[in-house]
Amino acid sequence: MDYEGFLKGKTRTDHPSGLRDVPPLNPMLFDFQRDIVAWALRRGRAAIFADCGLGKTPMQLEWARHVPGDVLIVAPLAVSKQTIREGLKFGVEVGQSQDGAKDGKITITNYERLHHFDPSEFVGVVLDESSILKSYTGKFRNQLVDEWGAVPYRLAATATPAPNDFMELGNHAEFLGAMSRTEMLAMFFVHDGGETQKWRLKGHGESEFWKWLCSWAVMIRKPSDLGYDDREFLLPDLNIHQHQVATESRGDFLFQMEAQTLQERQRARKDSIGDRVQSCADMINASGEHWIVWCNLNDESAALTAAIDGAVEVSGSSSDEHKESSMLGFSDGKVRVLVTKPSIAGFGMNWQHCHNVAFVGLSDSYEQYYQAVRRCWRFGQIQDVECHIITADTEGAVVANIKRKEADAERMAQSMVDHMHSMNEENIKATAATKADYSEENAESETGAWKMMRGDCVKRSAEIESDSIGYTIFSPPFASLYTYSNSDRDMGNCTDDAEFMQHFKFLVAELFRVTMPGRLVSFHCMNLPTSKAKHGYIGIRDFRGDLIKTFEDAGFIFASEVCIWKDPVTAMQRTKALGLLHKQLCKDSCMSRQGIPDYLVTMRKPGDNPRPVAGELDHFEGDMSQFTHTGNLSIDVWQRYASPVWMDINPSNTLQHRSARDHKDERHICPLQLDVIHRGVQLWSLPGDTVLSPFGGIASEGYEAVKMGRKFVGIELKESYYRQAVKNLRSAEAERVEQDLFA
Repeated sequence: MDYEGFLKGKTRTDHPSGLRDVPPLNPMLFDFQRDIVAWALRRGRAAIFADCGLGKTPMQLEWARHVPGDVLIVAPLAVSKQTIREGLKFGVEVGQSQDGAKDGKITITNYERLHHFDPSEFVGVVLDESSILKSYTGKFRNQLVDEWGAVPYRLAATATPAPNDFMELGNHAEFLGAMSRTEMLAMFFVHDGGETQKWRLKGHGESEFWKWLCSWAVMIRKPSDLGYDDREFLLPDLNIHQHQVATESRGDFLFQMEAQTLQERQRARKDSIGDRVQSCADMINASGEHWIVWCNLNDESAALTAAIDGAVEVSGSSSDEHKESSMLGFSDGKVRVLVTKPSIAGFGMNWQHCHNVAFVGLSDSYEQYYQAVRRCWRFGQIQDVECHIITADTEGAVVANIKRKEADAERMAQSMVDHMHSMNEENIKATAATKADYSEENAESETGAWKMMRGDCVKRSAEIESDSIGYTIFSPPFASLYTYSNSDRDMGNCTDDAEFMQHFKFLVAELFRVTMPGRLVSFHCMNLPTSKAKHGYIGIRDFRGDLIKTFEDAGFIFASEVCIWKDPVTAMQRTKALGLLHKQLCKDSCMSRQGIPDYLVTMRKPGDNPRPVAGELDHFEGDMSQFTHTGNLSIDVWQRYASPVWMDINPSNTLQHRSARDHKDERHICPLQLDVIHRGVQLWSLPGDTVLSPFGGIASEGYEAVKMGRKFVGIELKESYYRQAVKNLRSAEAERVEQDLFA
């Protein structure tokens, strides 16, 4: 594979694999629904994130009707019968099965029965209310991805996913084969501070994340999000009423104390069950309308059912038959009041006939609250929805907390729609949103002492004359540990270690070509910690060894290496690595480890050196005060440099770099310490030699090399770094001229 072919393979867009020609679709669908179905059929593997009431069921039924083979729809309990009814309206026949037997072209079952079905018997699979996956165990999710991942046509349909739940998006991407969840996190996200379970989009990766997401998913909260008319899809008002019941003072306090912690809130809810249930029952018994009552505790559910006239309870211990018949009975109007939990009936059901909702207890999950409300407050509802939240005066600001989360979720969801709007609109019109090619300017600046080139280091190094470089020193990207740009040409922008090494080999081949025979290439690196989320285990990966092998495979000889000490306390404070924490030493020292040092590894190109580097150590350019005890300066310098461990490298002795940092960079640029560069250049090159850095950054290597009388060639992909590199090289050249004047 040539280099350009490799780069095309790095593109993150997930390409279509479905129908080339989509037949005419059901005229009963709205225009936006038809276009989404046509797009999903062309895609073959797609996600439809459509808000409640926008017609996910008819869209997925029409998609399944045109898949060239049998299709299995997997849905929450009771949604199956509702889907069958919806199919009759649209002329699509759907059979139901619970034992693994197919029932016609389109078979529907519930998630709990999925294990009975053989994926090899189906060409397509639909996950109805696919966000329900995160409520299942990791084992079930993995089973779905592993066993059903080979089915060629896959559709995931759910309401707008939680905008801050990137794990949910990762589950969808993995099921559809767009990218694994761990690859997604490594490519587009960083840990949020020291909390390793919280992820945040990389600033410069934000636009590429949305492009990638839009290549396999469409998001729509209302038709106008995709440029269609909202006339038939206008929501009525949602009126929230808070009822706070007064409870008797308990304990040693004159007045009730408001709950502060989660444990205190749970205690307050248990203590106030009777008061809250009575408040709800009085309100519903005085009404002749339909109601759905949501609760969180079994005791609440039982008490509400006993206190409300005609109430039917659906609990976790109810049989599947009772759950299904009760929920469908409520849909048909045969059941006036349904009492249940959001975790049981909060997904998939269409209950627009009911506009009265009561919450007798709220959990801390905004998503459960949102899904429960949207069973009634959805497109197709013709009345204002009255939502009653009944809490005890001891529970704290529960409703205020819900409203705050609601405002946050609304803001973030709108941000998702805004990011995806134009790209989704193009997708639905059948023009695939693909990643824009990198526009390489091939800019460069040079004087007689240095040359700085902007662009792809592999392509630009091909312009350098063979056997012309006297010494190369650089710090390579750490295989996606630090990602400095969103370009596919950025070696740090890789999905995994294997892809990084494949990319890096193209550069190493060029380094071998341009290096003079017998001369050296030094790279600065460290071994990399692994994580449970990305690698499946906690340990250390031999990144240094992988780099050495790559150079050896290209023809280099492993010549030397030095270990550079780093302060483990600084690393612990920055990374919060489990192995460095003192509490882990006390808990189980078998998971503790030492800090990870840096290495300067040096490789030699075979052959006779045409310009031996001799006598340079007699012209040591540095602080000579520590060597005044002897008359032979080079021996002392040799002893210092020949040591296999350098303990005296100042980690803060780097070039100023803030001016090179773009406002969306999530990581500070990591310039190589000037002490390390100085020693390498002094030990392994001559004045007048050309020193190369293929990852030029802000030209730290060039800054030292030029000051030491060497010529320098640097290559840098990122424009802001390139601009700063030019400034730094000009400064170094001016300092060298000044040194020569006063020598």
